[in-house]
Amino acid sequence: MSTIVKEPGKVGRPLTTQEYRDRLRELPPSAKLVAKILETDAPLSQGQLAEESLLPDRTVRYALNRLEETGLVEARYSLQDARKQVYELRL
Repeated sequence: MSTIVKEPGKVGRPLTTQEYRDRLRELPPSAKLVAKILETDAPLSQGQLAEESLLPDRTVRYALNRLEETGLVEARYSLQDARKQVYELRL
């Protein structure tokens, strides 16, 4: 199985499941928890992620930044409220 992940500033290339796990393994526990929640309940806003994970907003924001830096998460504007962004894994 391969996963398409776009690296920032680069054209997306397929990642194997092992490559995906290796990238995730290097991240802090908060980022792993946020990724796990997004696997089942995406797309979610930062507030929804904080509520689901029981993590502070600031920690969720840090986790999302780390996931975006590694190309594992993408943000887009919510269809219900264009002022908010929602996040989902790039699988």
